[in-house]
Order: sequence, then C-alpha cells, then structure tokens
Amino acid sequence: MAALAAHAVEVDGIAARVGSSVILKSDVIGEMRRAGAGPDRYAMVRGEMIERELMLKAAAAAKLQMQDWVVENRIREIVTRVFGGDMNRFKATLAKDRVTFPEWRQRLKDDMVVAAMRWQTIDKNVTANPADMRKEYEAHPERYVSDSRVTVSAILVGPGDADKKPEIEEALKTEPFGEVAKKYSSDARAADGGQWKDVKPEDVFRPEICAEIAKMKKGETSKWIELDGWNFLIRKDDEKTGAKMSFEEAYDAVAENVRREIADKRYREWIDRLKAETYIKVY
Repeated sequence: MAALAAHAVEVDGIAARVGSSVILKSDVIGEMRRAGAGPDRYAMVRGEMIERELMLKAAAAAKLQMQDWVVENRIREIVTRVFGGDMNRFKATLAKDRVTFPEWRQRLKDDMVVAAMRWQTIDKNVTANPADMRKEYEAHPERYVSDSRVTVSAILVGPGDADKKPEIEEALKTEPFGEVAKKYSSDARAADGGQWKDVKPEDVFRPEICAEIAKMKKGETSKWIELDGWNFLIRKDDEKTGAKMSFEEAYDAVAENVRREIADKRYREWIDRLKAETYIKVY
C-alpha cells in the first residue's frame, strides 16, 4: 500500500511540502479550476494553498475545532440556498465535477476552520482609531459616494452545466438577454430576466464580479466569469453616480476600510511568522 501511494505521488507530482503535509500538483490544478484561474496563476494559487495549510496547522496546534453540527448546519444552508433543499441534486452536481461528498464536506469544514482561525487571531482584535479614519476618508474620496447604484442583468450557469455556454451565446444573438436568462439562468432573479435593479454591487455580488461591473460601460455585456465552478454572464443596464458623502455619513464604511487594511497587514505578518516556524519546500 505504501509503495502504491508513493508511486501515485510520484506520477502526480508534488507542488509543495508544508511541514509533514504535501500539496500535490493536482490539488493546485483542482483549486485553479474551482477559482476559474488561468495557467498563469498557478504560482499564486499554490502560494494561497500553502498559507491555508499553515493556518490549518496553527488551528490544530491551538486546538481550534469545528463541531460537526456547525458544519451540518452550514451544509443545509448551502443546499437550501443553491439547490432548493434537494440534497440528491446537490450530490449529482458534485458527481458531475468528479468530487465526492466526503471530499467536499472536508473542504467546507477546513474553510470554516481557516475563517475561524483568522477571526480569532486577527480580525476580532482590529479596531479603527479616529485619526486613521480621517486619513482614509481624505485620501480616498472616490470610495465614499452616496446613492451610487447599478442595474445589472445576470445569467448564471451552475456547476456541471458549463457545456450550455455556447448554446446561451448563440441564443443571445437573436433573443433579448432577459428572455435567455429566464430560460437558462440559475440566478435567484432568473424569473425577472436576471435583473438586479438599483443595487450596490458589493451588497449582491462577489468582489471579482464587482470589479468586472466597475469596468463595464452602460449596455455592455461581460465575458464569462468563472467562480468556484459557477459561470456568470453580466450585462450592465444602468448606472447612477451619487454625491460625495460627509465624514459622518461615511463613518461606518471608513471604519470598515481602515479595519480591513489593518487586518490585511497583520495577516501578512502572521503568515510570515508561521512560514518562519515551518519547513516549507516549493517544487
């Protein structure tokens, strides 16, 4: 058995060693596929996986555990939100992606442990002082604009259905975007033609999609955006730019940005310490 395992590792290839743990090239490639990352991001994704392994080891050393009932509750939330509570449909989707339910569950549990470890070590101890907040507000006035809203329409294709993308692209040549969304989209607003009206993108969409929306002109449709196996097609229907907020109006947003900047700096310092304390070899 040990010889077979060693042969499998040799054939697959080792991407990195983190202490006694091994990250295989196939692990990195699988993570790239889930994140929709291109080949040029291999080193970046491998680095993120090394940091993740460091945090899992730190959590184990700190005896931070995630209770099974917490994980099960999170699974139910995901299945209810994305698959209408249909566990069989969810598992069928995993099977299409050649992922077993135990593998997916362990991944989710590890994600929850990593998030809890970061919060316990970094985020819960971060506060924003008034001087730093005033400096942030004055340095980045473009971040604090009131009533800035967009109306976008989305077509969302679920995991395992990526082969429908050419069919959708062909349909969009002759049919209105909204009608195609009604027919193909798994988005929560599909029945409304996939339209999200007068929203702040960051309140509705993930950062990668927000960044794409920000670059788009009114009436423009994005290319496919792949995130965690899901494929998004976004059209910017309208955009309303608001007025500059006063410091008092922007207080909560300013505080959040300052806390995020401090947390990111402390996170990097923490990861650097963990790296210094752990044997790491990158192949």
